[in-house]
Amino acid sequence: MRRVLVVDDDPKVCETLDRYLAHAGYATASALDGRRALEAVRSFAPDLIVLDVMLPEVDGLEVCRSLRAASNVPIIFLTARSTERDKLAGLALGADDYLTKPFSPRELVARVQAVLRRAPASEATPRIVAGAITIDPERCEVTVDGTAVPLTATEYRLLLAMARAPGRVYRRDELARLAIGEHFEGLDRTIDAHIKNLRRKLGCDPIATVFGIGYKFVA
Repeated sequence: MRRVLVVDDDPKVCETLDRYLAHAGYATASALDGRRALEAVRSFAPDLIVLDVMLPEVDGLEVCRSLRAASNVPIIFLTARSTERDKLAGLALGADDYLTKPFSPRELVARVQAVLRRAPASEATPRIVAGAITIDPERCEVTVDGTAVPLTATEYRLLLAMARAPGRVYRRDELARLAIGEHFEGLDRTIDAHIKNLRRKLGCDPIATVFGIGYKFVA
């Protein structure tokens, strides 16, 4: 059973999401502030975190920053801030998705399912080698010059989708559907933020920008 940690300073939000997620088949835990969230990550070992941005003790952005220093657990931000700048700030820290308050609990469950969804890797699926970069679909692992590179689930799916068809130009909406899911709401810069993170983490640039269209993987 997949485990989901819900972090929000409103007990009613936590209670509601716990109920909906449990009904969808997830084991859940909740935390009401950022300090308790970090403690719960160590004790509960969640497969995904639903994380409010505005939290007492330690805010959600700082919680995300701390987690990304040591973990790639998927994170969905809940935010009352609807500006593009605030959303991109969360994505830049490594969040996999975001949902603006007020929101539908059913939509939140759908987004959790989309982020956690994995296509089963076939044992026959070959590794992809492009220069210093090696992508191992069976292990969901990316290395550069033999050193493992920690990617979020969304970053990994983006890289794998493009690397499987080198030279093919992908529009941003295509990449969004492949990496984020059908619920993508069309903020073009969301994909740009993930690509920027990928380039920084890889330390090289196998992803070329095709201006006015999107991106492609170049060996």
